[in-house]
Amino acid sequence: MRLSVWLMVAATLALTGCGNFFVPEPTSGGGGGGGGGNTGNRAYVINASANNLAGFTVGTGTLTSVPNSPLALGYAPAAAVTMPDNTFLYVAGPGAIYVYTINTDGSLSAASRGAQVALVNVSAIDISPDGNWLFALDLSTTAVDQFSINRSTGALSAVAATPYTVTSGTVLPKAIRVAPNGGLVFAALGTGGDVVFTFNTTSGVLALSQTLPPVSATTSDNALAVDSTTSFLYIARSGTNGGVAVYGIGAGGALNSVAGSPFAAGNRPISLIIEKTGSFLYAANQVDATISGYTIGTGGMLSALNGSPYASGTQVGSLGEDSTGKYILAAAFGGSPDLSMYGFDAAIPGKLNLVTSAATGTAPTGAIGVAMTH
Repeated sequence: MRLSVWLMVAATLALTGCGNFFVPEPTSGGGGGGGGGNTGNRAYVINASANNLAGFTVGTGTLTSVPNSPLALGYAPAAAVTMPDNTFLYVAGPGAIYVYTINTDGSLSAASRGAQVALVNVSAIDISPDGNWLFALDLSTTAVDQFSINRSTGALSAVAATPYTVTSGTVLPKAIRVAPNGGLVFAALGTGGDVVFTFNTTSGVLALSQTLPPVSATTSDNALAVDSTTSFLYIARSGTNGGVAVYGIGAGGALNSVAGSPFAAGNRPISLIIEKTGSFLYAANQVDATISGYTIGTGGMLSALNGSPYASGTQVGSLGEDSTGKYILAAAFGGSPDLSMYGFDAAIPGKLNLVTSAATGTAPTGAIGVAMTH
């Protein structure tokens, strides 16, 4: 698997050329300029086929492109995440992580020292709630890469990677998630199961705590969500015994399966989100082009919402919630549409209603991820 990953990276670099691997700072058209830390309600969609990034301002039932959108990247993006204070947007590409300043008008520009801030090949990234650390799930080794974040410039400084081992299955790194309490880090490894790490927010030490073996050779764990109190872990699981698996989180990150888990979902659930009140969870079903909705009950148990599943774009693969908590957004690799925005039904709690949609560029864009401001 590692050989094939590196061949893919080499091929991508050959196509893009080293000259385009660094994204220059725009010389004009910044629109608002200045660093982030703003309170604008934005959505940023990474387009793997078009090699660009589309930004939108989320209004009342509207999606409006930010200035200079879509932004050409010069590489195929794989994952994206925003800083908790909305200052920077980090994007993972083949062999590197890049950082962009979020300007006050929502436009993006390369940070002061250039966009590329780390040479590492990763599939997923997440940032600690305090904004001091970035974690990345390595594609080339069985390890989690860790970086300290310069809050002023967005620069990353590498900390020693933390290795992990699995007892069975084949590792296919899918997702990484830092718990809301900052003290735990979870990683979904596809057919390799999952791993749990403890994290000391003072010392910056990440340590392997538990390995959750795969259910079977034909079961893939694809995405993760953690409730606001760090009491429950939700896993989007496809294949044998697929659905949304739920685990209670004990001391040191110990996981215990909740009764009735996994809860039924559509075909290949690949992204999860818990809305801001903590009452509802949504799963994007990639093959079905639908979104399953659930009420979160006592003990983390899930019950299907009225009208679920809800129609979405073709090969829907990423979910996000806007900063006001009024809308759920969904990016779809196959388009039709690229980006869908749903509001919550006034009469039926948790039910999703399509409000509007938007193209993220000239088709085919290959929208694979949506990163929201906070």
